[in-house]
Amino acid sequence: MSVWVCGEVLIDLIPDATGQRIPHVGGGPANTAKALARLGHDVYFIDGISTDEYGVAARKELVTDEVKLDLALTSDKPTCLAIVSLAANGSGSYEFKIDGTATFDFSLDWLPDPSRYKPSVLHIGTLVTIIEPGSDVLYDWAMRVAEFAPIVFDPNIRPSVMSDRDKYQAVVEKWAALSSVIKVSDDDMDWLYPDQKYEDVFARWIKDGAALVVLTRGINGLVGYTEAGSVSVEGVSITVADTVGAGDTVGAIIVEAMIEKGILALTGDVLQATLHRAAVAAGITCSRKGAQPPYKHELKNV
Repeated sequence: MSVWVCGEVLIDLIPDATGQRIPHVGGGPANTAKALARLGHDVYFIDGISTDEYGVAARKELVTDEVKLDLALTSDKPTCLAIVSLAANGSGSYEFKIDGTATFDFSLDWLPDPSRYKPSVLHIGTLVTIIEPGSDVLYDWAMRVAEFAPIVFDPNIRPSVMSDRDKYQAVVEKWAALSSVIKVSDDDMDWLYPDQKYEDVFARWIKDGAALVVLTRGINGLVGYTEAGSVSVEGVSITVADTVGAGDTVGAIIVEAMIEKGILALTGDVLQATLHRAAVAAGITCSRKGAQPPYKHELKNV
């Protein structure tokens, strides 16, 4: 069964020990695609990929991990850049160079027809769901995809790109209502819904049709919410290199569980085991510089 991952592949410029920023292939959705491919899944990545040197590097890295690019667009526009600053605890903040890039060049002229390919899951999120006009195109396209496959939505909030909280909320609510699974971090929730309890927001999303909401809490672990209640797991203690790609790895493990077990099975003990696997996988990613998710053999005993 094929998985579609739609969203940005870009270049993270991450500071090294000397403070010099080194280019790493990144972008939340690209990280998720890599993670799924390293776990042995059939993954098609959907985005515009530039012919510039950064785009060539991105394409090479994705292909090396056996991510399929048959459904991606080759574009002469430049690659989006994310200038990363790291806090003392390894968490990253981002400044993006977005305008006029291949990364956000979405059009129904090239997006794949879900009725032809019939994917098993669509994972989508981060900046492509808020950067207009591509985000509007993607929403209309995702509505068509939803007729054939469940959607996993990761808002991956970036206030530096959209600082209007009300507008951001409206976008997230629109996508959440279309999605079967929503993955969100506590940082996302604190910024997006500062005056609301997490549980109240998640209950609304589940009432609107989501089967599962997963909350990531960094070192404090993960919580999964379903109509049947909530399940939590602790984080994994590791030496943090940085946290880039950790949440994206969690998203990949959730998609893996959907494929192997089915959405409706993700409750109780099955959900707890999935979240534990996600916590271990995210810990491995955090132990490495840049977004380098684990391979299948690294999780064989989890």
